Amino acid sequence: QVRVAESGGDLVQAGGSLRLSCAASGRFFSIDVMGWYRQAPGKQRELVATITSGGIINYSDSVQGRFTISRDNAKNMVYLQMNSLKVEDTAVYYCNARGLIRAELDAQYDRWGQGTQVTVSS
Repeated sequence: QVRVAESGGDLVQAGGSLRLSCAASGRFFSIDVMGWYRQAPGKQRELVATITSGGIINYSDSVQGRFTISRDNAKNMVYLQMNSLKVEDTAVYYCNARGLIRAELDAQYDRWGQGTQVTVSS
């Protein structure tokens, strides 16, 4: 069983910074991609950023240049440094981990955390 847990959400003023953390735990063969997604009230969940085990990064246009995703493969953790926060960044932020439970192509997993609330005030 693979488990994913986020932390670090908080209330912050516009222009401020916040760092989210996410830990993957349990029994698995690999974590191929870890990422952050967010869902604002009344909106669909959207991509924020992803990072592969090899360090390939993808950002959404809305956070490019303000947010930085990083990963510690040894600790099975992913981080999201958020700078220059805007009111429109307010959302529940979810961590996602995808990989293989065992070394077989049909043993893929895709796990989500419970989410952590980020609120940016004006």
